[in-house]
Amino acid sequence: MIIAIDGPAASGKGTLARLIAAHFGLPHLDTGLLYRAVARDVRRRGGSLEDAKLAATAARALDPVGLDDPSLRGPGLAEAASIVAKVPEVRAALLGVQRAFAAREPGAVLDGRDIGTVVCPEAAVKLYVTAAPEVRARRRHLEMTGRGEAVEYAHVLADIRRRDERDAGRDSAPMRPACDAILLDTSNLDIEAAFEMAVGAIARKVGQRRRT
Repeated sequence: MIIAIDGPAASGKGTLARLIAAHFGLPHLDTGLLYRAVARDVRRRGGSLEDAKLAATAARALDPVGLDDPSLRGPGLAEAASIVAKVPEVRAALLGVQRAFAAREPGAVLDGRDIGTVVCPEAAVKLYVTAAPEVRARRRHLEMTGRGEAVEYAHVLADIRRRDERDAGRDSAPMRPACDAILLDTSNLDIEAAFEMAVGAIARKVGQRRRT
């Protein structure tokens, strides 16, 4: 069973994906780490994130084994990942890695921006997790200040909106819900309530597929 979870930054999709994977006993891949790793490697080579050729080269050379690098979850790579992710050659190079992970038995949970639309359009269940930009910015702001970072809420909100625009507006695999995705708005939900709703929706979807 493949479960595809998409949505914008700070919507809660990553936390939900980890909880859902643990609940169903499936491996989990945060596909955003792949793009963060590409951005990291471009920087290590001293190149510009806007250099499409260098970004594509880094993507083709990427070793997924290194996704446990703690630096990938640092605050500086989120924006950088969004920049390299708009390069079609980068997305093409990473597509096989993602699909190979999804092909594992008995299945997998993948979260990202285009899992249900491009990477795994045949997924048994597709969730699109979202929330109002202001809510997502507040969550991200609390997360960052909790790490001791001095950052203004207005700056975080501007970053959230800029990234939404870039991810939804790119020519290659834009961020959008799959036509058969289950929409889950977490604006007014804590993680426990969101998890319960997600598991219930997954169970109903799987049940429908089995009946048909």
